[in-house]
Amino acid sequence: MDGAGAPNSSMRVNSMTNPTDRAVSAFQDGFACSQAVLSAFASDLDLPTDLALKLAAPFGGGIARRGEMCGAVSGALLVIGLTTGNVAAQDQEAKDRTYALVREFIVRFQARHSTITCRELLDCDISVPAELQRARDAQLFANVCPKLVRSAAEIVGELTDGTVR
Repeated sequence: MDGAGAPNSSMRVNSMTNPTDRAVSAFQDGFACSQAVLSAFASDLDLPTDLALKLAAPFGGGIARRGEMCGAVSGALLVIGLTTGNVAAQDQEAKDRTYALVREFIVRFQARHSTITCRELLDCDISVPAELQRARDAQLFANVCPKLVRSAAEIVGELTDGTVR
């Protein structure tokens, strides 16, 4: 559950209509939290699913299982960037809009979960092999992470509603 992708799961995930359900399903299929969230919005962003999965792959487990920023949060921030991010260096309006949405996303996520830091969300430092094993034994990836993926997808969906195609 902590990032070993399942074959052909992206085809099933893309057939669902609700991005939140797609995100949770992708995570339960074995994709990392970051991959689950970004790929759930890929079709709405005209982004090939395989590219979304590759782009988000490094961010799972709080960035390569370092326990830093939650991967579900990272995936959601990538959705915001792809939705409103600037493509011209001087486009200050797009940059400001993107930063405002990111700040609002973080406020909403923290209101639900108190933090955006993986190790605090799991109460376990998965960058340490023994702690990673403890997280697996306690089924934190199966019991805690799907809720975080769901929250991230719901919040980013609300914030980008009408903006994502």
